[in-house]
Amino acid sequence: MNYWLMKTEPNVYSIDDLKSEGTTHWEGVRNYQARNFMMKDMKVGDRVLFYHSNTKPPGVVGLATVTKLAYPDFFAWDPESKYFDPKSPKDKPRWFMVDVSYESQFKGTIGLDTLKANPNLEDMLVVQKGSRLSVQPVTKNQFNEVVQMGESLNVK
Repeated sequence: MNYWLMKTEPNVYSIDDLKSEGTTHWEGVRNYQARNFMMKDMKVGDRVLFYHSNTKPPGVVGLATVTKLAYPDFFAWDPESKYFDPKSPKDKPRWFMVDVSYESQFKGTIGLDTLKANPNLEDMLVVQKGSRLSVQPVTKNQFNEVVQMGESLNVK
């Protein structure tokens, strides 16, 4: 099993949206390194720290699970989509997505400053200066530490 942190802007797609829908496809990833993580390393059953970015405070707000292996991001072929990429042909897709399902929501946000202040998370990618990947691996220990922090907030 692998562990991940996946970022989304809550005004675009929030943990509440995922809770309401149950499962969604994680489309629109347009960074090759993040795409490669999804294509090559993500497996069904992998656990996800659901992270709200571009908000105050940014941070982990809940948990999700990978429920479908990577498949072509069909939004890349839709000229009406903001994720359209004319250089991604259907016979050799450039972009991929996975499906994730809602697991739980924390009562509050484990803010980025709180993550940075935890010495057990000092090597976590999200706390590194300049780390902007929307999909990034976390270790099992980092995942468990964040889950423990979330449980102290009382999971809804």
